[in-house]
Amino acid sequence: MSFVLTEEQRAIAKAASDLVARRAPVAHLRALRDSRDPVGFSREVWREMASVGFAGIGIPEAHGGSGLGLTELGLVLEACGRALAPTPLVSTVLLGAPLVLAAGDEALRARELPLVASGERVIALAHEEGPHHAPTRVTTRAEPHAGGFRLTGEKSFVLDGHVADAFVVVARVAGEADDPRGLALFFVEASAPGVHATRLHLVDSRNAARVRFDGVTAAATLGVPGEAFALLDRVLDGARAGLAAEMLGGADEVFARTLAYLKERQQFGVAIGSFQALQHRAADLYCDLELTRSVVLEALRAIDRGDPEAARLVSAAKARAGTTFSRATAEAVQMHGGVGVTDELDIGFFVKRARVADVTFGDSAFHRDRFARLSGF
Repeated sequence: MSFVLTEEQRAIAKAASDLVARRAPVAHLRALRDSRDPVGFSREVWREMASVGFAGIGIPEAHGGSGLGLTELGLVLEACGRALAPTPLVSTVLLGAPLVLAAGDEALRARELPLVASGERVIALAHEEGPHHAPTRVTTRAEPHAGGFRLTGEKSFVLDGHVADAFVVVARVAGEADDPRGLALFFVEASAPGVHATRLHLVDSRNAARVRFDGVTAAATLGVPGEAFALLDRVLDGARAGLAAEMLGGADEVFARTLAYLKERQQFGVAIGSFQALQHRAADLYCDLELTRSVVLEALRAIDRGDPEAARLVSAAKARAGTTFSRATAEAVQMHGGVGVTDELDIGFFVKRARVADVTFGDSAFHRDRFARLSGF
């Protein structure tokens, strides 16, 4: 199978790289962190990204988007990963909007999706409830009330939850914890009475929140029991593959920075990049990066073409991206020496992002196990 990008895809990748390098380099994330910005990303930068179509890549043209696929979105995410650019791409474009598109009625889609595509609306997924990724472990309850449902429970690590305009909430209408058959999806306005969001400051300076629902009336039911979890898992796979693309971008950038340092840093009168031991380590990491690139691109394309093997390929991509990003940052720290662990150098930002991205939507161990189970082991 060919992994050559089309002309349109190359244009999207270049446009994303140029915009991110100009408007959201690593220095931008550093400034947001140091100022303890209350939003955690630049709304101005996000609107500019939306104006060139990045927020609407997965949204049909009828709803203000471009109707492109996850492969194209992955190229944008890879560019963002190189700069560690904080945006609502993961929370809204990979998670919130696809759930509304797949399960919302026409009125909800017509109201919400154009606002997402224009960068005016942030829709977050309120799903996780524990310290580790456990897709079926949900205790938030949905009880019938006045012809609809009322939600009670608490969610942790809701991406962009403190600035979300609305939530897609995973709640249980029947069964015990870990039973996927009793789960349903609900659309909830962030302004609804009983919604309480508390911002969490993560080690990678990115956005997450703890969100409590105290008897909140859902605005709409998106996915009914028996069907909701299958839909949720498909959307999560899109997010896992997209995040793997972002992680690939981060690993690629930190590798490039390390190579540049090996060429400029001198010991004993020569560049340390001339030392054979360091050359071998750099060559091994380059091979890891190329393997990761192939696996990630294949996972993105498998989802776009509706491949029945997509879930297995996604777990392979997420596991490989997590391992490669972690290794790339560890090698960067070692090859930079003591300065690699100082805040003065940007390497530390990549180290922190690698750790957080790995555990988001399931770490490498989770996905190796899932890959094995999906392969029949």
